[in-house]
Amino acid sequence: MVNYYVLNVVNNSYVLTAVNKVPTLTVTARNEALGRHDTVVENSKVLDAGSASAVEADIAPAAGLPPTGPRLKAFATRGQRTEAVKKVPTLTATLTARNEALGRHDTGMLEADEQVPNIDEADIGNQLAVVDYVEDIYSFYREAEVQSCVAPDYMTRQANINDKKRALLIDWLIGVHLKFGLMPETLFLTTNLIDRYLSTESVSRKTLQLVGVTAMLLAAKYEEIIAPEVEAFIYISADTYTRQQVLAMEKAMLKTLRFNLTVPTPYVFMVRFLKAAVSDKQMELLAFFLVELCLTEYSMVKFPPSQLAAAAVYTAHHTLGRTPCWTPTLVRHSGYGEAQLKDCSNMMVGFHRKAAEGKLLAVHEKYSSSKFQSVANLAPAVISDGELESSASNARSDAIGPDRSAGSRTQRRKSRTNCAS
Repeated sequence: MVNYYVLNVVNNSYVLTAVNKVPTLTVTARNEALGRHDTVVENSKVLDAGSASAVEADIAPAAGLPPTGPRLKAFATRGQRTEAVKKVPTLTATLTARNEALGRHDTGMLEADEQVPNIDEADIGNQLAVVDYVEDIYSFYREAEVQSCVAPDYMTRQANINDKKRALLIDWLIGVHLKFGLMPETLFLTTNLIDRYLSTESVSRKTLQLVGVTAMLLAAKYEEIIAPEVEAFIYISADTYTRQQVLAMEKAMLKTLRFNLTVPTPYVFMVRFLKAAVSDKQMELLAFFLVELCLTEYSMVKFPPSQLAAAAVYTAHHTLGRTPCWTPTLVRHSGYGEAQLKDCSNMMVGFHRKAAEGKLLAVHEKYSSSKFQSVANLAPAVISDGELESSASNARSDAIGPDRSAGSRTQRRKSRTNCAS
């Protein structure tokens, strides 16, 4: 009597089991039906049927399957089993090998023999951290930010608005963003959409606020889980515009922007650079305070998002007196050395110094609250001979003055119902 054998998988190994009748569906026939091919014995030497170490199994075609030609014969021995689980190279190793094959080497601004710690080591088990390809993501951001930047002189082509009107609009939107409780990503994307639209289209003074609320609506739809309704933006702008006007502007902006809302903003770089800086909560809040001060300043449009983020972290280190202010790790992940950050950083210090003055108070009021650890009330860094120095020991009350209290600032804010006032 001829014994038939069925190939099974037990504990990640292939095992032949003897049966007394022809199986209706064997592993090989099943795999052929599914378009799969068993390569376990692909490279093995087929033994003679009479060999003592071989097992011959006559496999009948399964019912309902297309004919497979002559009777199939499968041979297997205990010594010919192949491991079911194979080690798969990580994506990082694959990408590194690819870059080496192309002759590319990512060394940043460091010497070849200078080593920096792996800032992602603690997140290896966190799938959301995507440590296998986070470096490639940020390399892509650095390339993409060039396309999302606008010309630093685009406002000269606007006949009806200027940089001051832009500043009033964004200052007002910062307050709206805080009132709606939106995520930081939404604010930075809103500013990017406004600048990109204004750099292409000419708008009137009456239309400028409509551009602003529509940009925040688009950014919220892109970034938030639940975006505010159109009616909320109409209400917050004192019913200046109708629903139809907002929706029409939404279509116009998307057409002008070619539906490209996926752009790197200072926020995405801030997250990475603060991680490289091993920052605490105070450092994080102060850095975001400094970079948000730049949103209203048209003069900062000339800096790419990555440089703004790096300069904010660099300035925050100086403001708090943290040393060293710029480490090889930060150079490696930001791509900037100290010399490349000083101009931008010095401008941030100037914005910090005058943050409590004038009409643009939204950022200062926001970061003066206990929710943000009142980092806006910290004394700004001191510029001496073009170099930043810490002034954390200075009395902040002397710099603010008695007529700039939080109460008086809030009262002035309430008197402004929209950015056009």
